[in-house]
Amino acid sequence: MDSKDVKEHIFFSEEKMQKNALFDSPHLFYDTYCLLPGQSQKVHAHEGSDKVYYVLEGTGRFTVSDEEQDLTQGHAVIARAGESHGVRNESGENLVLLVTMAPRPS
Repeated sequence: MDSKDVKEHIFFSEEKMQKNALFDSPHLFYDTYCLLPGQSQKVHAHEGSDKVYYVLEGTGRFTVSDEEQDLTQGHAVIARAGESHGVRNESGENLVLLVTMAPRPS
């Protein structure tokens, strides 16, 4: 069984948002995204893949298509294939997300 301790995959970089792989396969990826205050993932889209963000810690400002919303711990949001999406940490605390995308983009 391939098992991971999520807490061991939470670490940050002063330079930019940190993506830390938990699981990776030809079919999907499952990562932690760690954002310090002021960091962001630019708005972008994936034509053939859905992405789900789950807020593990903190508060993130999520963009999906033309909508923006602040989501806190315990909330999840999906960006379906082709929808523009991104996240910003505009809070004063660290932001930790669990992120999965399937199918994995090529």
